[in-house]
Amino acid sequence: MADLSINLGDIKLKNPIIAASGCFSFGREFDQIYDISNLGGISCSGITLKEKIGNPPPRVYETSSGMINSVGLQNKGIEHFIENELPFLNSKNLAIIVNISGNSADEYAELAGILDRENIDIIELNVSCPNIRKGGRCFGSSKEDVKNILTKVRNKTNKNIMVKLTPNVTDVSEIAKCCEENGADIISLINTLTAMRIDIDTFRPKLKNNTGGLSGPAVFPVAVRMVNEVYNAVDIPVVGMGGISKSEDAIEMMIAGATAVQVGTANFIKPDICLDIIDGMENYLINKKIDKISDLVGKVKLW
Repeated sequence: MADLSINLGDIKLKNPIIAASGCFSFGREFDQIYDISNLGGISCSGITLKEKIGNPPPRVYETSSGMINSVGLQNKGIEHFIENELPFLNSKNLAIIVNISGNSADEYAELAGILDRENIDIIELNVSCPNIRKGGRCFGSSKEDVKNILTKVRNKTNKNIMVKLTPNVTDVSEIAKCCEENGADIISLINTLTAMRIDIDTFRPKLKNNTGGLSGPAVFPVAVRMVNEVYNAVDIPVVGMGGISKSEDAIEMMIAGATAVQVGTANFIKPDICLDIIDGMENYLINKKIDKISDLVGKVKLW
């Protein structure tokens, strides 16, 4: 059998497939379909310090080769997660990645400090949420903001820190380098692309929030390009995501430079898609006579 295991920082995963935040909740529903211990890891739905009710509906809209969403980080807060969701995840044999969001650097730091005491593997900083103090701009679009968050978070935890980057920037590699210089252990990208659709009868946007995040196959080529750019800019591992819906996509993303990949929107279409992707990757290695999946990372031959 081919070796699908990978090392993500100092965490070993049995395979490179991670369920993406926001598309897999905390795994309970999917575990009724298949044992989620088959996955390399799970990135939990975004957690905030206090409960958030999210944005008003409509907040999800299916578009060509993708989906636009503006759920608004609906969740019950960090304490509810620790008491009600983490025990279930700890019963599973997979890497636990906790995705956190805050309205300030201090909130990120407080969340990290709480999670530092828990049995989790990686804290994923979602720096793609609005920075309320700066007119709604994403934290992840500013090197100054990213540095401030990472400095405060790093002082609160010894856990592996993964920073999830927004694609809605001019040069994503500059933000990635800033993350590496300020304590990040891993980079994950891409988060959703800002998008909008309008009803031509009512003249109103399809989403109550007017705009939302575009995910799904439509964004895959953008994600591959950005993953390759970041891989060439930093020396820490990169986790690629954005539109992966089959094993060939996951393999392509790894060749571009991803050590592991996250699968998101495809789970809504086929709930056991991750199993298909894992099987397909193993068959690819066997057919190509490649011993280890890690041998593919960054092997793209640019012209």
